[in-house]
Amino acid sequence: MPTTQLYLASGSPRRKELLAQIGVQFTRISAPIDETPLLNESAKDYVLRLAKLKAEAGWQAMLEQGLAALPVLAADTTVVLDGQILGKPIDALDAIAMLEQLSGRSHEVFTSLGLRTDTGTEVVLSVSTVTFMPLSPAQIAAYVASGEPMDKAGSYGIQGTAGMFISDLQGSFSGVMGLPLHDTAALLARHGLGFLAA
Repeated sequence: MPTTQLYLASGSPRRKELLAQIGVQFTRISAPIDETPLLNESAKDYVLRLAKLKAEAGWQAMLEQGLAALPVLAADTTVVLDGQILGKPIDALDAIAMLEQLSGRSHEVFTSLGLRTDTGTEVVLSVSTVTFMPLSPAQIAAYVASGEPMDKAGSYGIQGTAGMFISDLQGSFSGVMGLPLHDTAALLARHGLGFLAA
């Protein structure tokens, strides 16, 4: 059986699939944190802070559970429109409101990575610009009724049905999904982990 190289402090099925895609052997570790933005905190500072906190919470959980000491990788993704963070929708009406805002416009997706090792925590940021086609009320209603938007930042998943709404993408497709593969591989390689470190 392959040797575990690190812990992944994320419950996201998309992040698990992406990390496995680049050949990293990992074990998931639970490390819940308070994700409430701070007063007047910028989206960039918010996403960087959360990735760092998640990685450090995973490290603490590893120590408390007496697990083998391995690096802890965490990530956080947020959708940003006009400087405002669009988180996961609280209900269908919230999802509709977010999609109406995104319709026919460009927005940014920030995904930060945090890697906690015995020497500290390194944090990196991936920024992508995503442009939506104009969406009709009926298109938005049908998409929300599918249930797909409900657990996703900005109320959409690029890897799902909403992929057809995206007329332009500048940056990282996998970053918009929640784990930028190039940045992740490069971060791990700097710490002697993963395929690029070979």
